[in-house]
Amino acid sequence: MQPIFFVLAIMGCGDDTSGCAEARVEPVQYATVQQCRAALPAALARNTDLSYPVISAACRSNGPQWVSASETKPTG
Repeated sequence: MQPIFFVLAIMGCGDDTSGCAEARVEPVQYATVQQCRAALPAALARNTDLSYPVISAACRSNGPQWVSASETKPTG
């Protein structure tokens, strides 16, 4: 199974920072959320060409994820 990693999603938002939509995902994979957050300012600077009033960025986890059987409850 592949390890979990973090990617930087670049978001385009309205004037009041609502209605954000993912515009791009940076191609770099980070091993920790701290590394990803440290890269936020540079990533925002690289993506100022997007035509949104407000540009933001967020780190998100990628890779396989699973739930332990002991944490799930049957439905029905």
